Amino acid sequence: MTAIAMHSVALAKRSLIKTMRTPEALIDVTIQPVIFLLLFTYLFGGAIANGDRHAYLQFLLPGMLAQSLAMGGVALGQNLNADIEKGVFDRFRSLPISRAAPLIGAVSADVVRYLSVCVSLLLCGTIMGFRVETDPVSALAAVALSIGFGLCFCWISVWVGMMVRTSGAVQGIMFLLVLPLTFGSPVFVQTETLPGWLQAFVAVNPITPLVKAIRGLLVDGPVAGPVTATLLWMGGLLVVFVPLALRAYSRRA
Repeated sequence: MTAIAMHSVALAKRSLIKTMRTPEALIDVTIQPVIFLLLFTYLFGGAIANGDRHAYLQFLLPGMLAQSLAMGGVALGQNLNADIEKGVFDRFRSLPISRAAPLIGAVSADVVRYLSVCVSLLLCGTIMGFRVETDPVSALAAVALSIGFGLCFCWISVWVGMMVRTSGAVQGIMFLLVLPLTFGSPVFVQTETLPGWLQAFVAVNPITPLVKAIRGLLVDGPVAGPVTATLLWMGGLLVVFVPLALRAYSRRA
């Protein structure tokens, strides 16, 4: 194992211990997604799906999984920003470790948060009546793809956390980004029901292929094309935002 990998693993363990000692920090990836699923299913499902809430639940849950994973990364940027303000990263800089290790370790530890999203939504959805219509392997692939996308997408939050002055600003900026991406996608309704100009935005939205891929793996529909597009977006996010985040960290910390 290389030095940077060893350092990143050690700092990931630090983040996990911190999470275990403050389990309330997982509310946004456990209770909040469940509340959204309940609200949209029982408040809007009857109107959107002509009274068939079960059909809407089958359509909604894969999309909600993608939305919750995108929103789950917001806390990472906030936490990193708060650590910088508290001087934690000054201590890291004094240690003989790679400069990238604190960020890579923090991102790696977020696997627990994204896994919590998947477990809570799928468990609640099953209780509500959601059923996987494919097979267990496809379902596991959907979870793995979701977590992988979340780990790539959260580098945007890391970059924002390195750039802005306060953790509150991180949340505000990330919500301005995440909300249009998640609502301007096929999470809640079919793309065909949207106005033409919004359909054009949905077509180039990185959340769109993720939603279609998860929906195809869990319920039914095309898989190869959406999965390929999602993997390309994941690679693009890493190529663009990892260097930006590391440069901002070097300047800020």
